Amino acid sequence: MGFVEAIRTCLRKYATFVGTATRPEYWWFFLFNVIGSAAFRLIGGNALSSLWSLAFLLPGLGVAVRRLHDTGRSAWWLFTGLIPPWLI
Repeated sequence: MGFVEAIRTCLRKYATFVGTATRPEYWWFFLFNVIGSAAFRLIGGNALSSLWSLAFLLPGLGVAVRRLHDTGRSAWWLFTGLIPPWLI
């Protein structure tokens, strides 16, 4: 799966939280988000970058959940990043 195909797939399934996502699909979409956010931060500062992040929040969560399903994990694993390390 290439860069453009991965972006199209993620945007087509932007609110789909069932099924699986391949590794290239997840990482190409992640790279797309990083590049877009950095570009908008350079162009318009935090306001445009925040709008970009808000617009791609749901597609990012969707592909992350589908990727976790592909690795045999539950979507609840997304919350493990919210637990401070000193509480573990």
